Amino acid sequence: MSEKSNAPLQTVGFIGGGNMAYAIASGLLKKGVLKAEQICVSATNLGNLQKRWCPIGVTHVTTNNEEIVSKADTIFICVKPQIFPHIVGDIESAAQKLGANGFRKLYVSIMAGVTLERLKNALPTIDGNNLVRAMPNTPMQVSAGCTVFCRFGRSSTTEALYEAMKFMFEALGLAYEVKESQINAVTGLAGCGPAYVYEFIEALADGGVMQGIPRDMALRLAAQTVMGAAKTVLDTGKHPAVLKDEVCSPGGATIHGVHALEQGSMRGTVMNAVERASNRADQLS
Repeated sequence: MSEKSNAPLQTVGFIGGGNMAYAIASGLLKKGVLKAEQICVSATNLGNLQKRWCPIGVTHVTTNNEEIVSKADTIFICVKPQIFPHIVGDIESAAQKLGANGFRKLYVSIMAGVTLERLKNALPTIDGNNLVRAMPNTPMQVSAGCTVFCRFGRSSTTEALYEAMKFMFEALGLAYEVKESQINAVTGLAGCGPAYVYEFIEALADGGVMQGIPRDMALRLAAQTVMGAAKTVLDTGKHPAVLKDEVCSPGGATIHGVHALEQGSMRGTVMNAVERASNRADQLS
């Protein structure tokens, strides 16, 4: 079945209209999972919201967080962790006004390092089983994202919304339900990982420019090379080391390049980046 045939009949709200919220919403619109009229978003600067969100068809933009909670069935909390204490009052106020109706809403936090326990303590009006912690990444906007998520337990009132949330994440790339103890590690790997890859693409292109390739061509060749290599790993199921060996002919150009990467401790540096980002997510907890 297509994404359209399974599109959840609901309103999806975003508290926070930054890069991650935009990546999720724009990706869902491109895939036809949601229509623009099913989306609403709030942030502190109405002008910035209108400038970015209205061109993709989302016209319900507001500075009123309570409005999002009242209107939406699934609410994505997409603010930075340090902003969360400033919006808790808005969410709680709206939930209290909704009364029993508020128990039929799903709240999905994508805030790095903010645990389910912290969410539950900060939002006592909301049933803990209606709280979800998720870690997506920005390539969702091109349907090539990675998302992991977890929850306290099942809630009969929001089970359909939870399944719809899973469907939305799966429509935009890989999606896994995991233990909460794994979330911060995934943050360091997949949540922050696109930035590492963008740096590699830029460096690969710079190397091409240094060898005389025009900048635009070098950048497109570098990006296509990374995309092609990643797709080969996913489609063939082969270990990257096996695929690397298939490219490295004895005495050839590739093995000399790989030698240079090893001299620069590329693998150790990347592993350190994942470790440091994961540790920072732990600190945010």
